[in-house]
Amino acid sequence: MNFTLGFKPPTAGSSGPGAGSGVTMENLERQLICPVCLEMFSKPVVILPCQHNLCRKCANDIFQSANPLWQSRGSSGIAASGGRFRCPSCRHEVVLDRHGVYGLQRNLLVENIIDIYRQQESSRLVNIKSEHQQQQQMCEEHEEEKINIYCLSCQTPTCSMCKVFGQHRDCDVAPLSSVYTRQKAELSDGIAILVASNDHIQAVVSQMEQICRTIEENGHHQREQLANHFDSLVAILEERKQELVGEIAKEQDDKLKHVRSLIRQHGDHLEAAVTLVESAIQFMEEPHMPLFIQSAKVILEKMTVMARTSNTERPELGYESMSHFDIDTDDLADMLRNISFNSGAGDDEEDPERVGEESELDFSSRF
Repeated sequence: MNFTLGFKPPTAGSSGPGAGSGVTMENLERQLICPVCLEMFSKPVVILPCQHNLCRKCANDIFQSANPLWQSRGSSGIAASGGRFRCPSCRHEVVLDRHGVYGLQRNLLVENIIDIYRQQESSRLVNIKSEHQQQQQMCEEHEEEKINIYCLSCQTPTCSMCKVFGQHRDCDVAPLSSVYTRQKAELSDGIAILVASNDHIQAVVSQMEQICRTIEENGHHQREQLANHFDSLVAILEERKQELVGEIAKEQDDKLKHVRSLIRQHGDHLEAAVTLVESAIQFMEEPHMPLFIQSAKVILEKMTVMARTSNTERPELGYESMSHFDIDTDDLADMLRNISFNSGAGDDEEDPERVGEESELDFSSRF
């Protein structure tokens, strides 16, 4: 006999009479299990010297397997000898006399407890069945009639009297149990479909969350690419700026060098002319006419040469202008303002397989 007896311990939230005692009965039942056959002890129950209990049949099976040559009582003409075996619970060695297992003392207390337990269990099952019957719903119109049919027209449970004499006599009805089974199956199928739908939605949500992460990563990458492109443009502009500034500085230095050279030439000429004028003025005071005439001729020649060389080279008109270094950046500024992404970037959005590819700036126009 199976020791569970079809009994299941009450679940959390169980209520009603017997709910608390069910746990106690289960604990008691657990103590009445034979360690050999794993079922409730069957009478007679023997108690070993180590105080553990066994079914007599189980104890005899163990003893026979440990002492295959032992002569059981009732063997004709042969004196039975004792034997020994180990307790299956504690491995204590049990020594038996010539009566074998039949010489062990019966545990009447355990046998009585088993009888009481079975009576209590039978009574508890009857109470559970009775409680279940009491919980069955009764018809409001016919208080003594149980609700046992289902009105398909009104879609409501009712009783047989309502179908025969009551408001549902012209309606289509079906057994409540069949409707219950069918709707339970439909509900189960609906739950399965909804669970599958929820799993699909969760998968879609997870996929979209991954898309969000990919978008963030791609946006960060493209911002870095864009910053690198503009940093390259700034570097090119800075390099070109230094080259053009160098050209202006070189021509400025060349012109300054040339003009300053002319200034030095004119300064030297002016200094020589001033010196000649001073000499001539001093010579004007010469009292001796022959000496004056001879010296005046030399001075006049020098003045003639000095006057002739006074028309030395000078910068041409507009030599100081630097306007030829003027540049027109309007078109370049417009081009920079119109920098945009390649037209192929739209194709990336339409093709999911190309999500995450780099979008390049349109630098087809060079300057």
